[in-house]
Amino acid sequence: MDRELIIVLDFGGQYKQLIARRVRECNVYCEIHPYTKTPGEILAMHPKGIILTGGPNSVYAEDAPTCDPALFALGIPVLGICYGSQLMAHKLGGTVKTAPVSEYGHTKIVLDGVKTGSKLFQGIEETDGTCWMSHTDYIATPPRGFKVTAHTENCPVAAMENSGSRLYAVQFHPEVVHTPFGMQLLRNFVMEICGCSGSWKMSSYVETTVRELRQKIGDGKVLLGLSGGVDSSVAAALLSKAVGKQLTCVFVDHGLLRKDEGDEVEAVFGPEGPFELNFVRVNAQERFYIKLAGITDPEMKRKIIGAEFISVFEEEANKIGQVDFLAQGTIYPDVVESGAGNGGAVIKSHHNVGGLPEHVNFKEIVEPLRMLFKDEVRQTGLELGLPRHLVFRQPFPGPGLGVRIVGDITAEKVRIVQEADAIFREELEKGGIDTGKGQFFAALTNMRSVGVMGDGRTYDYAVALRGVLTSDFMTAEAAEIPWNVLQICMTRIINEVKGVNRVLYDLTSKPPGTIELE
Repeated sequence: MDRELIIVLDFGGQYKQLIARRVRECNVYCEIHPYTKTPGEILAMHPKGIILTGGPNSVYAEDAPTCDPALFALGIPVLGICYGSQLMAHKLGGTVKTAPVSEYGHTKIVLDGVKTGSKLFQGIEETDGTCWMSHTDYIATPPRGFKVTAHTENCPVAAMENSGSRLYAVQFHPEVVHTPFGMQLLRNFVMEICGCSGSWKMSSYVETTVRELRQKIGDGKVLLGLSGGVDSSVAAALLSKAVGKQLTCVFVDHGLLRKDEGDEVEAVFGPEGPFELNFVRVNAQERFYIKLAGITDPEMKRKIIGAEFISVFEEEANKIGQVDFLAQGTIYPDVVESGAGNGGAVIKSHHNVGGLPEHVNFKEIVEPLRMLFKDEVRQTGLELGLPRHLVFRQPFPGPGLGVRIVGDITAEKVRIVQEADAIFREELEKGGIDTGKGQFFAALTNMRSVGVMGDGRTYDYAVALRGVLTSDFMTAEAAEIPWNVLQICMTRIINEVKGVNRVLYDLTSKPPGTIELE
């Protein structure tokens, strides 16, 4: 593919994906690769620049991740971040030691490079600022030919460079928002030092990917398990644009979707929708309810839903017969976290509800979104004409409402959750609550309580509303929803949803809780 490329070499840093995202925000394509890539392999990829990530090790440890020093003599600009900066110093003759004082979190920094006209600090006005540090080792002395371009009270080499060799290093993390000038610094490296034009856009990505899919698939048949989630929906739209009716999408409605969600998916991808493909909807609600009857253990419920989903999908696939390609909505974080960032195949379980079908007759897997981050998947969906309500749909677990109903699952309980959840989301939208930065939903507790409605006493269920804010879904904090909005939700749910007489708001963060109720 003819495009400018920045390579991120991963040394185990927790922010590797964020670095790649920041580069792509400069409209420059970026990929993450393992640190084991040789200089020859890197040269063959024709990158415009290389970024070395942070990592938890000490560069002088015997088993530390390392690189060939020839990497720094390729003539390609290199930016080392945290561990990457120490590795550069270590390999080129500098000294790395245990720091007398470790630095973690917000740290005052003096940007000497601003005064000396460093390209890396171009356009950054503050000579004194704040950065985000996370290190126990530090560069005690830089290699010959390098000059110090930033320092802190306890870190004499917070940044260094050899501009003649186009080698740059920063001990702090420019990729996180806690370093206010970090995005400008990365933009300077990518645009000014690497000379990238910033011409990579999602529209051109769609055109290129459609062309590549046509070449790969030819006149073959493609099968996709369509969940209605963002990833599989965008994958379906992209494949439809590439191969049309050669694509068959199987949508299994397991009866655990949000209110009207099955009909919404069919409206977009079914025969009346705008996409050219074969759409098969399987209404398997009763089948799933029978399998789940009396099951209360959360993990058992997950396994039953996953196994039954695969079983239904396989049955429908066998009706279709031989297909050449099984398509999956794998996205780049799945690839990176699986360790397949070097281009190896990755098998994504279908939205966490099951594994790869064992009895579907196909030759090869196709993953049209495997190089995109989540927000880029959404951009692609808009480019392809998917409706905004689908593209920006709230995250939804594969087992669906199965993990939002505590205790056994029945059709009646599913109805209660669907209706309460629909009211909650409707009132959040009316109240102008930004739900795009987390997850907001209603769940059904297994608790029944006494209530008073009209002139009589009731003994009905308690619904729990949950709203969390998160950037990575690894940690989350309860959202501070205005009291008046919660009161409206409570009143409507109790008045409109039969079987509910109490509404709770879940304040638990993650950890110690999980985002879902089960």
